[in-house]
Amino acid sequence: MHPNKSTSSSSSSSSSSLNSEKKLFSKLKVNLTKNYPKKNAEILSGQYGANLLLIGVSVMLALAQHGPAVKNEHLLAFITALMLVQLVWMLCYMIRRERERERGPVQEKDAHASTSWIRGGLTMLALLSLIMDAFRIGSFVGYLSCVSAVIGVYPIVHALHTISQVHFLWFHIKDVIKKYETFERFGVIHAVFTNLLLWCNGVMSESEHFFNTHRRRLTELGYDNLSTVETEPSCNCTISVCSMFSTSLYYLYPFNIEYHIFVSAMLLVMWKNIGRPLELQGSGERPSSRSAGLMLGPMLGLLALASSVTVLVVYLIHIEKSQQTREAAISMFYLYGVVMLSCMCVASGAGLLVYRLEAWPMDTGSNPSRALDSELLLGSSLGSWLMSWCSVVAVLAVGPGSPSFRWTCLVYSLLLVLEKCVQNLFIVESLYRRPRDPDEEPEIFCITPALDSIVNHDKPCSSLEEETPENSRKNSDITLPVRNQLSVTHGRKRQILKNITIFLFMCNISLWILPAFGCRPQYDSGLEQDTFGHSAWTTVLNLAIPMNLFYRTHSVASLFQVFRKV
Repeated sequence: MHPNKSTSSSSSSSSSSLNSEKKLFSKLKVNLTKNYPKKNAEILSGQYGANLLLIGVSVMLALAQHGPAVKNEHLLAFITALMLVQLVWMLCYMIRRERERERGPVQEKDAHASTSWIRGGLTMLALLSLIMDAFRIGSFVGYLSCVSAVIGVYPIVHALHTISQVHFLWFHIKDVIKKYETFERFGVIHAVFTNLLLWCNGVMSESEHFFNTHRRRLTELGYDNLSTVETEPSCNCTISVCSMFSTSLYYLYPFNIEYHIFVSAMLLVMWKNIGRPLELQGSGERPSSRSAGLMLGPMLGLLALASSVTVLVVYLIHIEKSQQTREAAISMFYLYGVVMLSCMCVASGAGLLVYRLEAWPMDTGSNPSRALDSELLLGSSLGSWLMSWCSVVAVLAVGPGSPSFRWTCLVYSLLLVLEKCVQNLFIVESLYRRPRDPDEEPEIFCITPALDSIVNHDKPCSSLEEETPENSRKNSDITLPVRNQLSVTHGRKRQILKNITIFLFMCNISLWILPAFGCRPQYDSGLEQDTFGHSAWTTVLNLAIPMNLFYRTHSVASLFQVFRKV
């Protein structure tokens, strides 16, 4: 009996210890998954994405020195690996989301995360990126004997990545993720920074090409004997269209660059929406798109667009000729910019004045997409502001014998700062205004002869036909059809705002076209380079011009949203 008693006591103690270990393990598992702090997950995934970007930027900085250690193939291999990881994550996400949709109710979606016209615009940019990938593949086939296989694998993976990502944006960008939140945060932030790295790679390639063209132009004009870095492979191309591929490639870079930066912004909104409790949203009715009274804004906008194309063609033709024609081309650009920016300042100020006169309520609800739009407008303005203030310092510091366009450059730079300040205010205020229901009528007031003051009546003024003819004749001189007057006034304000918005919309397109396709007088004037030095000024331009291009495209998207909302 004694050994059995000891055996039973030992078995009970071992089972109790086993149970306690199981409880401890289950508690640890719950603490590591279910109760994991949301803020910690955000910070951890954000740090992961930032370090991915910094690794790529480090490789780009080493590649910019054109040394033998780091080559373009190393950077492309790293970016290709990131795109493949994102492809796997998107495939797993879409499969799991489809299974959840078949098993349970409809998942939550954020109606403000994106619109169909934004996704349609991104689809057009993606198509142009696919054309660029086709040109890259054709160039790889021509130089197949002397280039690395990574040069051919990269455009194939990029094309697959673009097609899959556009599909993901169309059907899943509005999703509010409530399951596997920590894991999905890493997947979404990986996609965000992969697109940011693709944007950085496109900016670096486009800037290097433009800078080589600028150096070659100066050498041909006899200013300096500047060396250029050859980007073509060492062997001869085996097909006859290699030169067409390499030349056309750089005309498509601006569209590819804007595609990736916009995708990263949309995915960042999705990342912010993970685990977010949605507020009660509106009825889902689409904003009114009626365009009655639109004439002055589109006409002036088309005039600005046509003028920009003319200035671009004339500038590119005359900038490669003699010194006199170069100065004339730069002066023409600055004069055009002064007129354009002045008109945009007046239009944005008029829009703000209309808002001061219109008692529209403000929308202060939580909206990550709108908040990100406002932050991106301010953040992307910093690049051109830095470039403008450098130009102001250079003009004021230059001595006698400087070019004749220096004072026009000064006015242009100051107006560029002012224009972005006023336009940012107009766009942000428009985005934060609550959209007014067209059927919503304000409270109606009438003027009565008895009190000779404004009194609130129980019945509206439009019901005057119910009164007697004597009363109607008696009050005909002093009773106003207030409802009609208010609706007409509101309609006129809407027409003014719509005309202002479409004018600013087309002006921003015009100001995007000029630098995107090679009209960059900041490289050609020489004012800033003489003041800050070649290296410092080139660094400023390589930072500021891509940010300015993104600012213009982001303003175009925001203004179209304002146009639909007014």
